[in-house]
Amino acid sequence: MATMVQAIRMALHVGEERLGVTDIFGEDVGAPLGGVFTATQGLKTTWNSPLDERGIIGAAMGLAMAGQKPVCEIQFCDYAFNTIDLLKLAGGMYWSSNGQFNLPMVMMTPVGSGIHGSLYHSHSFDAQATRTPGWKIVIPSNPRDAYGLMLSAIADPNPVMFLAPKALLRAKALPGEEIPGEPSDERALNKMIDAPLADRANWTPQWPALEDLFIPLGKARTAREGTQLTVVTYARMVQVCSKAADELAKDGISVEVIDLRSLHPYDWDAIKASVKKTNRLLCVNEDTEITNFGEHLIRRAAEELFYELHAPPKLLAGAHLPGIGLADNLEIASVPQLNGITEAMRTLVRHQP
Repeated sequence: MATMVQAIRMALHVGEERLGVTDIFGEDVGAPLGGVFTATQGLKTTWNSPLDERGIIGAAMGLAMAGQKPVCEIQFCDYAFNTIDLLKLAGGMYWSSNGQFNLPMVMMTPVGSGIHGSLYHSHSFDAQATRTPGWKIVIPSNPRDAYGLMLSAIADPNPVMFLAPKALLRAKALPGEEIPGEPSDERALNKMIDAPLADRANWTPQWPALEDLFIPLGKARTAREGTQLTVVTYARMVQVCSKAADELAKDGISVEVIDLRSLHPYDWDAIKASVKKTNRLLCVNEDTEITNFGEHLIRRAAEELFYELHAPPKLLAGAHLPGIGLADNLEIASVPQLNGITEAMRTLVRHQP
């Protein structure tokens, strides 16, 4: 069973072999490291860029406009904020040219907390991403989705952000989340595609016979069925919310967890159908609570589903702070945790209209 970072690496390999990827680059992306999380290890089109995020995005735009198909990486999303003007230009290329020019590029970057990255390596980028029109935005919660969303991102003719939750990059797939074509023995997969620590200079990967899996951009999945409350979330919070729902099930409380997978386009039909069934809505994510993407979903729910709601919709998100501290207690206080999510679920279900 692959980890998420292995799934991303295998998807990039398929991108090189079958989907026309010409360049995979960023800080430390090339040999010998293969990226700070090893997501690009062993790939044949990788190269190391200067330590310049604006240069990375600008180079990807230039390559894409010249007919290439690049995948660029910002090593941590915390350093993508100084590229906002270029991201806006990339997002506007197809629109401003009246459909004459595509921009087939993928920007991937690790996001979120959970690894004690402190002030400069723990930010979220999802709300900022959704405020950048023209980009499709995906954010997986498991290795299979990471594989399928990356293939769809590469195949798309216009820019896609692939936001990788860094706390899940070493998480292994669960039964039913297998990547088509991977060996069933995870140790065999490790030997095939993970470089040895001692000597990487002469190592080459032995890629399994991977199959295509294109998860449609904009299609959510129901991570857990339920009848009394809809929880809309994504990335690392899918697992935390599902665990909270499992706890509440012991008390006879039924919670449905929707994993968005795509933040733009997003699957409003799935949200709408679930809220009509449960009559309650909780949005959960790690990004700071002010101008949060969950606020947009709650606003739309209030406008379109007002008479379906039996309780005020609620957002549970990160604290509006400049950063996240290194100490455990500071990180825990900065983003939603299991106990707080469980209590928010319980309160919403108990609320009577």
